[in-house]
Amino acid sequence: MRAALCTHYGPPEVLELREVPDPVPRADEILVRVLASAVTSSDWFIRSSVPHAPITTRVAMRLLVGITAPRKRILGLILAGEVEEVGSSVTRFNVGDRVYAFTKFHFGAYAQYTCLRESSTVAIAPASLSHAEAAAIPYGGLLALHYLRKGRVGEGQTILVYGASGGVGTSAVQLARSMGAQVAGVCGPSNVELVRSLGADPVIDYTTASALAPEQRFDLVFDAVGKRKTSALKESARAALTPGGRYVSVDDGRPDLPASALEYLTGLVETGALEPDIDRRYPLEDIVEAHRYVEGEHKRGNVVITIAHPEAGGDER
Repeated sequence: MRAALCTHYGPPEVLELREVPDPVPRADEILVRVLASAVTSSDWFIRSSVPHAPITTRVAMRLLVGITAPRKRILGLILAGEVEEVGSSVTRFNVGDRVYAFTKFHFGAYAQYTCLRESSTVAIAPASLSHAEAAAIPYGGLLALHYLRKGRVGEGQTILVYGASGGVGTSAVQLARSMGAQVAGVCGPSNVELVRSLGADPVIDYTTASALAPEQRFDLVFDAVGKRKTSALKESARAALTPGGRYVSVDDGRPDLPASALEYLTGLVETGALEPDIDRRYPLEDIVEAHRYVEGEHKRGNVVITIAHPEAGGDER
């Protein structure tokens, strides 16, 4: 099979397309024919080993992923595709099922095939979405859901999503709305209308505002950008909490992302409460360019990778 390998840490060019042996599923695994993946901020952090991050962050990441190079040479956290084969003890899935997944530190999504444990974060994909659209749901959707639940979002609350136009932010706006919250968003000028169309009101342009209005108060401020980036506006948002309000960052802890949460997102997609937002699509052959674009940190929503199987038929939409 064809796959993009990362044999050492570095710039996007360290990713190389190679032919590698097809994986074989164990008894508790499914073999997935991968038809779409995604390039996320986590993907380029891992590939680059975040050279500008604090030393403690880099050491912790390398202990998890690999000291001198990734132990799993095929990266990629997100996939959508079809079940090609099931192990002898698998009961949740059948051959032909359309699935999507967050592979966590198993990685493996930048390839034509990968194996996943039945117990991993994998679920039946929404029937209404193409494979590319399905690949735009798990990363931002699962992280946003985890942190909104951590922030105890509820009916009638006021929520501010700082970084509302990224993969996590666009999902957070929609999810908070589905939970009955009133949502405000912060983003750049080119994405104001997008964030407003997702249900945020007001939408604040961080390039023209250095502080929130004195009357603006929020039960939850969700920092979907992360702690490594700060600004006067972000500090103003932190100070704009109601009594008992909460400030939650996407960098807080290591979230648990169970398959049940992915199934919950499927339900929201099917009711129209959650829609994928795709900025750009690249074929696997352009994985280097895709990583370069995402590393520039100006993407909107999600960047999707399409993975061709010219030798096979089936639904590759």
